[in-house]
Amino acid sequence: MGQAASSSSSAIAGTLVLANLGTPTAPTAPAVRRYLAEFLSDPRVVAIPRLLWQPLLRGVILPLRGPKSAEKYAKVWLEGGSPLAVYTIGLAAQVQALLPHWRVVPAMRYGEPSLRALLQQARDEDGLVRMLPLYPQYSTTTTASMQDVARAVNPAAPDARLQWVEDYSDDPDWIAAVAESIAHWRARHGAGAHLLFSFHGLPQRVANNGDPYPQRCERSAALIAQALGLGEGEWTLTYQSRFGRERWLEPATDTELAALAARGVTQVDVVCPGFAVDCLETLEEVGMQFAEGFAHAGGTLRYIPCLNDAPAHARALVAMLERQFGPMRA
Repeated sequence: MGQAASSSSSAIAGTLVLANLGTPTAPTAPAVRRYLAEFLSDPRVVAIPRLLWQPLLRGVILPLRGPKSAEKYAKVWLEGGSPLAVYTIGLAAQVQALLPHWRVVPAMRYGEPSLRALLQQARDEDGLVRMLPLYPQYSTTTTASMQDVARAVNPAAPDARLQWVEDYSDDPDWIAAVAESIAHWRARHGAGAHLLFSFHGLPQRVANNGDPYPQRCERSAALIAQALGLGEGEWTLTYQSRFGRERWLEPATDTELAALAARGVTQVDVVCPGFAVDCLETLEEVGMQFAEGFAHAGGTLRYIPCLNDAPAHARALVAMLERQFGPMRA
């Protein structure tokens, strides 16, 4: 049932799904348009009424964004596919090695391998499924969208056979893994004058309507900074990836970088703990776009990679899962 499965079916305790956002299948305009059409048609992502939004999306936005986004994907594409897909599949394999009595599979909310198809198959097989959305900080735009898919596949009352991790923004093992990754990177490369935590942004309207995402990001950043022994003036939290004209969460990453440069800070390390694995937003937006802008202001931006498919990431996730669900290793 999955690329990372290797255990005998007679010993399987259930299916563990590591679900990520999704990615195009190729760095081409048609593939990117197909992916963006699905992603931007989710009402959790864009709340504009469908009758108004779909003509604008398909007639204007996709034709314009498809080729431009394809060029960006081409800059970060790996031999095995997009970074998000390669690292998500690799992480599932690392978790599978720690949980041989579980079937561990990667899935995507948008694109392939399809979360909807996987949940339909799991429903038909009538087995226990545990869902781990690879979004450390819960949001109605991410984890809740995956839960929408689950409800659509099985509209009956909540089923004990489908169990969720909704948030692990302050999980101690995950916090420790991120902090150790940052510390090891800075030990090898030297510590920049400032550490910036850049999270994916949300429209301010979503937060005003009760989405707890900003508070979860603040909690994560504060705990990671504490684990690193950083003082208040040594780090900053920002938000990236704005889209459209409405107000988004602030401070914006590019704006804050400009402010740091204006204050004479010439070397900034950037980490993105809202992303479980590296993707277009971390590698191209931060590691290329923002780095170039900061260089033009006279500074050096150094991007610290996500945990990706490192064994330490898998160990932290398994410890978190066992803290929530009880022992999973026989």
